[in-house]
Amino acid sequence: MKHITIRACAALIAVGLFAEVTPAGEIRGKITCKGLRDSQDAVVYVETAAGKFVPPDKPLEIDQLKMKFIPHVLPVIVGTTVNFLNSDPVLHNVFTPSKEGDRFNLGSWPQGQIKSYTFKKPGYVRLLCNVHPEMLAWVVVLQNPYFAKTAPDGTYSIPDVPGGSYALKVWHEKLKPASEEVTVPESGPVEKNFTVSR
Repeated sequence: MKHITIRACAALIAVGLFAEVTPAGEIRGKITCKGLRDSQDAVVYVETAAGKFVPPDKPLEIDQLKMKFIPHVLPVIVGTTVNFLNSDPVLHNVFTPSKEGDRFNLGSWPQGQIKSYTFKKPGYVRLLCNVHPEMLAWVVVLQNPYFAKTAPDGTYSIPDVPGGSYALKVWHEKLKPASEEVTVPESGPVEKNFTVSR
C-alpha cells in the first residue's frame, strides 16, 4: 500500500508540473492621440488569437449618471452581457444604430432600474439615448480578452498574452485606426507605441 501511495503521489506531482499555466508575456506601451486634449479611451487589442474565450460570468455595467454614460468606452469580448443602470432622476434610453449591436433599442426606464443586452458580434457599437441626444458611449466588442483601454497619458498594458505573433490594433472614436505586427515573448514585456491622428 505504501508503494502504491508513493507512486500515486509521484503521478499527481507530474500532472501538476504539466498543468502549469501556459507561458505568457505582456504588451505595453503608449498611445499618443494627436489633436486631442488627452490620450485616454483608446482601445489597444490583439485582433485575433487562438482559443475559445468565455465571457465573464457576471454582467459588466454602464451607468447613466449626470447625463453621461459611464464609462464612455467599454471594451468587452463577444458574448458579454452589459447592464445599463439609470442613476439619474429622469428617464433614460439606450439604443444603437450599429449593425454590430443588431440596432437594439432597450426602451426607456426610470432612476434605479437596469436593462441588459448581450453583445454577440465583434465590432464597435455606438450607444445613444433618444431622450438626451448629447449622450454618447461605445462598446468595443472583441474576439479575445487581450485588450486594454488607455489612461489619460496614453499608457496601456495587456498582460497574460500567449507568446506568438499578432496584429495589434488601436481604435479611438475620433481618430484613424492603426495596426502593427507584434511578437510577444513567452515571458516578459514587449513595448509597442503608436501615434494616431485624424
